[in-house]
Amino acid sequence: MTAHMQNKSTDSRYSQSLTDTDFIMLKTLQPPDWAPPRGYANGILTEMQVGSRLIFVGGQIGWNGQCEFETDDFALQVAQALRNIVAVLEAGGARPEHITRMTWYVKDKVEYVGAYKAIGQHYRDIIGRHFPAMTAVEVADLVEPRAKVEIEVTAVVTPAA
Repeated sequence: MTAHMQNKSTDSRYSQSLTDTDFIMLKTLQPPDWAPPRGYANGILTEMQVGSRLIFVGGQIGWNGQCEFETDDFALQVAQALRNIVAVLEAGGARPEHITRMTWYVKDKVEYVGAYKAIGQHYRDIIGRHFPAMTAVEVADLVEPRAKVEIEVTAVVTPAA
């Protein structure tokens, strides 16, 4: 077993979480000399059993299920995008804790950073304290003119979930 695949019982640098079915194991990967990340994971190792499913959630933006924006507030658009992600996951028989990867596309990095506190609260309220491998990228624009953020995720679901 390589150092990057050691489990929690032998190496405290790696955290591990199991779904309620214990059929899938997610390990947070943290190189030994790196500072701990804040609110995300640098990498996730997923060990799956036969019959597990991958769910790919396309980019979700801050509009509701009827494709209508209710706000232009950055943090509130994030909250709506996260609720949309949860709805798509539920349609596939998944929950937020099944998310293994999350990518954020933001139109304005300064606005994103300025809303960190509110975004963090919405994230914890909707997704919980589950922090998958995460990337945030500032983009020139999004297809929907009022959208300030677009978030896509990948999730892994076990046969029993």
